[in-house]
Amino acid sequence: MKVVFTGGGTGGHVNPAIAIADTIKEMEPDSEISFVGTPRGIENKLAGKAGYPVYHVDIQGLKRKLTLSNIKTLYLTVTSPMKAKKLLRELNPDIVLGTGGYVCWPVMKAAAKMGIPTALHESNAVPGAAIKMLSGMVDRVYLNFEETAQAFSDKSKLYRVGNPLRSGFSGLTREEGRRLCGIDDKYKYTVLSFGGSLGAEKVNEAVLDMMRDFTSKRDDVYHVHACGSIEWEDAKAEFSNRGLDTCENISLQEYIYNMPELMAAADLVICRAGAMTVSELAMCGKCVIFIPSPNVTNNHQFKNADVLRKAGAAELIEESGLDARPLSIVADELLSEEGETRRNEMCKKIMTFSVKDATKLIYNDMKKLISSKNNDGAENGVAFGRGKGVR
Repeated sequence: MKVVFTGGGTGGHVNPAIAIADTIKEMEPDSEISFVGTPRGIENKLAGKAGYPVYHVDIQGLKRKLTLSNIKTLYLTVTSPMKAKKLLRELNPDIVLGTGGYVCWPVMKAAAKMGIPTALHESNAVPGAAIKMLSGMVDRVYLNFEETAQAFSDKSKLYRVGNPLRSGFSGLTREEGRRLCGIDDKYKYTVLSFGGSLGAEKVNEAVLDMMRDFTSKRDDVYHVHACGSIEWEDAKAEFSNRGLDTCENISLQEYIYNMPELMAAADLVICRAGAMTVSELAMCGKCVIFIPSPNVTNNHQFKNADVLRKAGAAELIEESGLDARPLSIVADELLSEEGETRRNEMCKKIMTFSVKDATKLIYNDMKKLISSKNNDGAENGVAFGRGKGVR
């Protein structure tokens, strides 16, 4: 199978594509897989590190203000589909799959016009602009959240498959995770918190306060927090100023390299609400307090977390509300004997948002799309409507 993936701008767009690509290579080792991104995108680093070639089509987004950059954007909007078409002729794929970001627009548009089977994957609860614009042109739209279907008028192309995750976030029990992380049996509970690979100042401040007011006073709790590279020096200083460097049950790290093991071990997770993180937590069945980033397009992290909050599957504290509702109070409620029932219910409910074998569901459906655009596609996922490709 010859497959072209396109998507970029954030790891949340690229990592699902890599997970699907890895499954394709596992199922068909002789497959030819390529990625198309922009010259500046994170897809170059991520896909390249995963061993896949990355080709470029230059495109960028519109700025809200009238700038010279917008003139360039309009020029690229006109010319990029032609460049994408030329590239697709050279790569000659059997199917093209887009996962979001500006670069999806020219590549998916060109592929659809060329008659190549096409599919999109939307990992967030509310679809991005590129996915919405392209949905009418493509053959299939894969969804992570069932609620996302409400944003599309044509339900016949929709197929809920969950979010493709790279290996490691399923199969480990809590006990195995604790053993692999070397967590002492004297700790009844494990807390894992993080704000992102680069960091999040407000999250770090709130967690350090929680460590001072809650964790340091609970000798039955072990707490690991990753503050991110940008915040590392400041966080270390504040960690010491609060006297937390003397607490053996608290660990401050720049970055967590063993996330699958630590997440498996955790009884409570405190984090942002990016689509990949939400899916990993759902797959692991974890009790979580989300602090969505307010600095993302369309406020999609809040919308991701709010879907779970409304279902009773997660706690949600907006960044602006951390002073009014400190993490220490919520954690104390959840990590208590009285809170055990509620914590267990949250774990069960969040697991309903996961779809096992998402990558294989997508792989199987892609094969069917290649075989025939008009055959009956979805078999094991949650499909919406009746029509071409989905029942």
